[in-house]
Amino acid sequence: ITRISLSGLTGSSIALISAATVKDVQKPHVFILPDKESAAYFYNDLESLFDDSDVDFFKKKILFFPAPYKRTGDFKNIDRTNLLQRTETLKRMQSGRKNPVFVTYPEALCEKVTSANYLKKNTFRLNLNEKVSLDFFVEILSEYEFERVDFVVEPGQYAVRGGIVDVFSYSNDKPYRVEFDDDFVASLRTFDPVTQLSFDKLSHLTVISNVLSRSSFDERVSFLSFLAGFSTSSASSSS
Repeated sequence: ITRISLSGLTGSSIALISAATVKDVQKPHVFILPDKESAAYFYNDLESLFDDSDVDFFKKKILFFPAPYKRTGDFKNIDRTNLLQRTETLKRMQSGRKNPVFVTYPEALCEKVTSANYLKKNTFRLNLNEKVSLDFFVEILSEYEFERVDFVVEPGQYAVRGGIVDVFSYSNDKPYRVEFDDDFVASLRTFDPVTQLSFDKLSHLTVISNVLSRSSFDERVSFLSFLAGFSTSSASSSS
């Protein structure tokens, strides 16, 4: 791992130099900014420079890695949107896509992440036309500590209506709708939780457990250690 410290830069010059470095050095990069606000501004600058703002998440090059809590030191008040972003980032690293760029800040790095081994063991893949019963799928969601609700609105929730299961996984920024026909998966798609309109039809989906669950405590590592397991080097920048 190569660590680079930059100082004396102001405004968007930090993002411009960083973008040039990313383009020149074809390896994963981690940019560590002093706090959440500066990290968010830097992230938006990089998104603009790489035309990454409107790209589907799994095709994005620039990824934001936030702290999982709503407020500093409030370890009981989890921000599920931030937790989704953290989990998506870990899953993205496991997918093996080349040379992603991570933007984060010290507070986010203080909270360890689940190990790659635990993440792999607690990821469930469901395929279209697969022979799986609705009851078994619901059992998996319960084991993964998902909350059963009437309508899903945030990650970590699921709802059951007849032969349909809506689930908001920590592995995707849109919830899934799974339709069962007897003991077979008849339909998989994403949908808008507000309008209930469907987006994309899928051939498979993945459900990831809550990576902050107590069962993961013994298998946690630092974010940089997790990253090192999937890449040979990364660059770290702070201003």
